[in-house]
Amino acid sequence: MDDEELARRFRESARGAGRRAPLYRRFGEAIADDPETARLLLHAPADQRMPVLLYACVHWILLREPGHELRRWYPNLTVRRAEKPPGGDPYPAFREFCARNEERLAGLLAERTTQTNEVGRCALFLPVLAEVAAGDRPIAHLDVGASAGLNLLLDRYRYRYEPDDGTGETHTVGGSSTIGGSTVELVCGTRGDVPLPRAVPPIADRIGLDQSPIDVTRTADADWLRACVWPDQADRFDRLDRALAVASVDPPPIVRGDLVDDLRATVARLDPDAHLVVTASWVLNYLDAERRRAFVDTLDAVAADRDLTWCAAESPTLTAELPWPAGVADHDRAHLTHLLRVDWRAGHRTVAHLAVAHPHGYWLHWA
Repeated sequence: MDDEELARRFRESARGAGRRAPLYRRFGEAIADDPETARLLLHAPADQRMPVLLYACVHWILLREPGHELRRWYPNLTVRRAEKPPGGDPYPAFREFCARNEERLAGLLAERTTQTNEVGRCALFLPVLAEVAAGDRPIAHLDVGASAGLNLLLDRYRYRYEPDDGTGETHTVGGSSTIGGSTVELVCGTRGDVPLPRAVPPIADRIGLDQSPIDVTRTADADWLRACVWPDQADRFDRLDRALAVASVDPPPIVRGDLVDDLRATVARLDPDAHLVVTASWVLNYLDAERRRAFVDTLDAVAADRDLTWCAAESPTLTAELPWPAGVADHDRAHLTHLLRVDWRAGHRTVAHLAVAHPHGYWLHWA
């Protein structure tokens, strides 16, 4: 990977950060013109060379060590939530931090993987799982790239769907019980004819598959999840902490393994009498093209033995090997999150492009 490609990735990360993450937007813009700092990313494995991994490694150190000056620029790390970071350009402090901690960052980049276990995406998957459950068949949920398995706890959260245009009524679904001293409520703006669920479907069986699972009972693992959250977004820290509290009461089972090689063996651990639902959210883009094709082929092979539904929240231009309907990728120049549903019934496969969505589940625009 040369300097030009590194610069392109950091510029794209800056555009993706947008208004909701001004700190990382500034870092991305500056690193794109700073090859020395950008080259730190080369310490990461080829499939993990994403700017967010560098940001997470820096954030990890700052979360655990309060003495660094750079902390002053991170809204989530200021002494009081209402306190604002200092004015001016934060990048010189970031660049100096990276230079002073180059060896340590190199080690973290080599061993860590991005683990954005964003529970907001459950609001995107819920309508699909509810439709499947409407057939009065229990669901067996497999989440690939499961991280800490927080999205496997979809049935333990409360959801509020609100029309974007201000017309229509807010639709609330899900329990109000407190688990682990916490209630998780996910708010999602809607547009179009979203099939709003009447109830959160019961999950009969669940399991996650991840190459580097997160143990929610270990403080260090939970801190890595926090490090992967963007510092400007206080609401995401709040719902992550609430979801971790829920998960700590009864952590979901997660298998350590490869998303392709270990997929069939993981499926075999689930209740064969339940309808299999596989979910994937912003994980298949980390596979190369050959492995993405192999993932789809493996699902085809699984479907020879049992019916299943696969729902993916991914970018079509970054995952062109998935069975996106014709023309979808043409409208994805900004690498938006698109919702893909693939069903296998008696070995026959059908594909539907359902929606465009916010990558963290803040809005869902039905196609």
